[in-house]
Amino acid sequence: MGKFVGRIILPMNEYMSEGYFGEMLKYPYIYRIIYLIVIKMLKVVAFMKQVAKGLQMEGNFGTAHVYRSSLNAIIAYRGKGDFTFHEVTPEWLKGFEIHLRGRGCSWNTVSTYLRTFRAVYNRAVDCRGAVYVPHLFRSVYTGTRADRKRALDTEDMQKVFTKLPQSSVVTSDMRRTQELFVLMFLLRGLPFVDLAYLRKSDLRDHVITYRRRKTGRSLSVTVTPEAMAILKKYISRDDTSPYLFPLLKSGEGTKEAYREYQSALRSFNQQLMLLGEWLALNDRLSSYTARHTWATTAYHCEIHPGIISEAMGHSSITVTETYLKPFRSRKIDEANTQIISYVKHSVIGISA
Repeated sequence: MGKFVGRIILPMNEYMSEGYFGEMLKYPYIYRIIYLIVIKMLKVVAFMKQVAKGLQMEGNFGTAHVYRSSLNAIIAYRGKGDFTFHEVTPEWLKGFEIHLRGRGCSWNTVSTYLRTFRAVYNRAVDCRGAVYVPHLFRSVYTGTRADRKRALDTEDMQKVFTKLPQSSVVTSDMRRTQELFVLMFLLRGLPFVDLAYLRKSDLRDHVITYRRRKTGRSLSVTVTPEAMAILKKYISRDDTSPYLFPLLKSGEGTKEAYREYQSALRSFNQQLMLLGEWLALNDRLSSYTARHTWATTAYHCEIHPGIISEAMGHSSITVTETYLKPFRSRKIDEANTQIISYVKHSVIGISA
């Protein structure tokens, strides 16, 4: 019996195996006892490491990176010693949230770490290595806040979309970055990660059909003449490369390709920062800005949020509403100002 329990518990600490639970079903009279022991034995840190490792082996390097970052934050809060899912309580989670805010993390970063840990906890529940507790994460923040405006205003848009002059200060890298930024906007706010992984086979008869890296949704974008002019200028000339742009060299899904993407992203954002400083923009430029600017411009053009959501390939309209929230608030404030102005004018008119 002890040997059987050991055969179940030891693998559980590294990774849950349904095979062992199948064997447990042969012994219903000790099932509950062993189940309770296993729940108290499954280690959080070891389990999260295995989940992150599995994601990396599947080629989900970005998600694996988020899981490892979340794990590092948990270790910084809890200490190096491992602990069980049984010890995770609403009070523990609230303490973790307070710890993250104390470290200077934004609410969106706090939410990312907590949502990642919630996903891990749910995996442990599915594996019967943790107890399902209703509303366990209800007291901590797992939403998304529009803490920082990422879209360009009209004045900045005019500066960014105007062709850069010939100048010794404007480098070829800066000019290329500006034009790729404009291209991303023209392709309905195409994310940089999707731009980097576009393949030559994705472009057919002035239409780009691709699958979003983040959500897996398939999208088709008609390439306008303005976008095609930029695309032709920067398209990969390497006949052996499957990629549309010369941003990656290694095979898709490899660790090397992910590292190349990360390097290209850092370089792109660095050049955008220099471009923003040279143009004296009111707000900071980043790879997200083109996407957010497209969404908010569409909103100001009174395009329905449902259409905007479909155009951008969002997983739900809730994500789109997060993009638009700051600008909806501004519109509401403007409406309130108009109403107050109307009332004041009317009252003055009546008083007169």
